[in-house]
Amino acid sequence: MTGKNWDRVPIDAQSIDAPLSRAAIFLVVTVANEQAALAKVCSALDGLDDLVKTVGFRDLAARLSCIVGIGRDLWDRLHFEKRPKELKIFEPITGPVHTAPSTPGDLLFHIRAERPDFCFEFERLLLDSLGDSVAVVDEVSGFRYFDARDLLGFVDGTANPTGLDLPASALVGDEDGDFAGGSYVVIQKYLHDLGAWTKVPTPLQEEIIGRTKIDNIEIDDDDAPRKSHKSLATIVDASGHEYDILRDNMPFGRPGQREFGTYFIGYSRYLWVIEKMLQRMFIGDRPGAYDRLLDFSRPLTGTTFFAPARPALESLVQTAQQKFATSSGS
Repeated sequence: MTGKNWDRVPIDAQSIDAPLSRAAIFLVVTVANEQAALAKVCSALDGLDDLVKTVGFRDLAARLSCIVGIGRDLWDRLHFEKRPKELKIFEPITGPVHTAPSTPGDLLFHIRAERPDFCFEFERLLLDSLGDSVAVVDEVSGFRYFDARDLLGFVDGTANPTGLDLPASALVGDEDGDFAGGSYVVIQKYLHDLGAWTKVPTPLQEEIIGRTKIDNIEIDDDDAPRKSHKSLATIVDASGHEYDILRDNMPFGRPGQREFGTYFIGYSRYLWVIEKMLQRMFIGDRPGAYDRLLDFSRPLTGTTFFAPARPALESLVQTAQQKFATSSGS
């Protein structure tokens, strides 16, 4: 038998290739610097897979999963023996008009399920296990909007890699053997000015996005003087090879607060691919020719993490726990 049997087993923790879900929670926390706090965090991370099973077995069809990403600063504070080659703090980008800020974050928990109550219950139990060792800096509940559209009305994630292309695009390979199977993760929380966007005629919206709105057909703008969001977010090297990333973006919002947004989350084999994508968006493919979508969508956050493969994560936190135990006993 090939493939995953969704009817018999839940999705493992750290399953980056888990299917796009109907609900998600994006939880970003910072970790206190005391040794007791670091030890408690390691204990919670060590029990992550068990927690997925504890909540997920109530309804296997809910397909609960959780990916944890670790930021550069916490990685160093936990004194792991090795570090992913490209892992670093998110670098802010200052363009001619718009800026991508860098914001704090030691741990990212990307919680996904077909049912929002499963995401809620998992987060509740997770935060109980972390206790006062962490401080929540951002918490966003996302949802699938109609046929995987964002709140701007366009289908999101169309260019995601599938099949054998997915691990080649999203998972580290032999170029960093100690962390093969893991992934670099970049998050940005965008707020949309829907009032201004709805005043833009649909043909111009399509020109800005690079796809038709109703039927999601790609628009060729190679010869256009101003590139679309789709084209600026496409990274091709000199040999013509295109580098994909895996996007698991989710809409979020509170209409009563006039809050409408997209939570961008990108998984990539190479961190530089997402960095170059954002440079092209905020700076432009030539100076000043930035992504016009940014005139309507403003990033509030920007943080980089590394999500180790499950065996690597288990090894890292168990080794750290042993160090904490030896230190506290000496």
